Amino acid sequence: MDKATVKKVATLARLAITEAEQEKFATQLGGILKWVEMMGEVNTDNVEPLANVVNIDLKLRPDIVNDGDIRDAVLANAPEALEGFFVVPKVVE
Repeated sequence: MDKATVKKVATLARLAITEAEQEKFATQLGGILKWVEMMGEVNTDNVEPLANVVNIDLKLRPDIVNDGDIRDAVLANAPEALEGFFVVPKVVE
């Protein structure tokens, strides 16, 4: 990786880095990218995908849709409410 690419990535990430840091990061990121390329050479043909390295059965709660039953408490915070809904100013003519 070259300094120009490091500078562009830093700009996109909104990071301010010096010329010396650009050189340092170029070397470090280049090493990381070489290591990632080496990972592509690993044979994973007989490896099944997994979500966790430990076989854990997670207890899931039922997925029930509800409104929380706190409409009045929520609407109490609104500057204006009408028939159970927020009143907002018209924004489209």
